[in-house]
Amino acid sequence: MPKLVRKYVDGQFGQIHLRIAEPPQPQRRPLACLHMSPKSGRIFSRFIEQAADDRIVLAHDYPGYGESDPPPAAPPVTIEDYARSLWDVADALQLGTIDLLGYHTGSEVAAEAARQRPEQVGSIVMISAPVFTPDELKQMQATYEPVPLDLAGTRFRKMWDMVVHHRGPGTDLESMAISFAENLRAGENYEWGHRAAFEYAAKYPSVVASLGHRITVLMPGDDLAEFTPRIAPFLANGAIIAHPEWGHGFLDAHTQAAVTAVKSALD
Repeated sequence: MPKLVRKYVDGQFGQIHLRIAEPPQPQRRPLACLHMSPKSGRIFSRFIEQAADDRIVLAHDYPGYGESDPPPAAPPVTIEDYARSLWDVADALQLGTIDLLGYHTGSEVAAEAARQRPEQVGSIVMISAPVFTPDELKQMQATYEPVPLDLAGTRFRKMWDMVVHHRGPGTDLESMAISFAENLRAGENYEWGHRAAFEYAAKYPSVVASLGHRITVLMPGDDLAEFTPRIAPFLANGAIIAHPEWGHGFLDAHTQAAVTAVKSALD
């Protein structure tokens, strides 16, 4: 099994941190994994090692998350910026044409990256692909509004309650604690990814519809399962595959099943 290593490359906002595993003789296109908010590429660690038997697999931390340098507070960071950070990584590593795996926020980043450089993207897999009504979007924005720091630890209690509430089958306490810690690493930037995702949400379906790439949407039984089926009419060349047995944390709890599903969609 190829060993996962960490690297840094230069990006538009400073250094970008990434995890990568490379087999001795890759036989498939490299696969770039794009994380949800407010996490980092760490959520793909086990997946990367198990998926890299026949291809390079990597996941970078968006600017402001994990160990990547943060963008400035103004103007607000966008999904377009996160997509450009992927291309900074791909260019620095000279990856050529790549496949994409996007998870929640990462699904929007994948679509935008393919829009920016359609000729450099092979196949796309999205883990959830939500389409919101205006009212639903307002509710999402309210739910993920940043919580100010206070001595009572209100922000951290809310974070932990959400980790517990959204945990999927097979997710243990240690995995939940690691997920919680990833939220903290972003500091005061922790909701910037959700803000960027919600601002992009209105254009997301039309961007997906404009893409000729093969797009497979894997739909776990998580908090976006209600909204993901609405992407179907916008998939010019794609399909939705339901995985109700998965929830948040499935990349760790059901790693081999996830690898099999993603590779099947890509290959």
